[in-house]
Amino acid sequence: MRRLLSTLAVTSCLLTGFQAITWAQGLPGLTLFSGVKSENQLPYRLDFGGQANNWDRYLLRIPANKMKLAVAQFAITYPDYYKGSFDPKGIEVRVKDKKVPLSEVKWNKEAGLIEIFPEEPVPAGSRVELVLSNVKNPAFGGVYYFNCQVLSPGEVPLLRYMGTWVLSVN
Repeated sequence: MRRLLSTLAVTSCLLTGFQAITWAQGLPGLTLFSGVKSENQLPYRLDFGGQANNWDRYLLRIPANKMKLAVAQFAITYPDYYKGSFDPKGIEVRVKDKKVPLSEVKWNKEAGLIEIFPEEPVPAGSRVELVLSNVKNPAFGGVYYFNCQVLSPGEVPLLRYMGTWVLSVN
């Protein structure tokens, strides 16, 4: 009986520890020296662990307190040394966990730019999640700065900086 209980205890610790490690690899963690002020860092999650040269899904989040105005366009820029790929058909916008209809998604590989156009402007004060599915991570790991810019309806057509996702690919 003792052996059975000790075996169960060890097994449950191993399983729980393994699960915690898997979740931790997909989250941003603590960034000490990124060059991006903490108030400008946006939260994210990599669903499949952010492993180099593997398929992944990026959940890029914008907290409600950052959404001071309605948004008619999201623009994500990334560095030229990021050699991953994106599937424009696999990109969606979720507002308060509900999928928002999109009129268009454009990926300009040469410019390092993804443009996302919702059919209706996303209301101010909303918690937003930009979901990039079918992402092929770069062949080599590294830290990549994905910048979020937005365009509000009725504004002069200049993109406004919202923040930066500091993504880490292993």
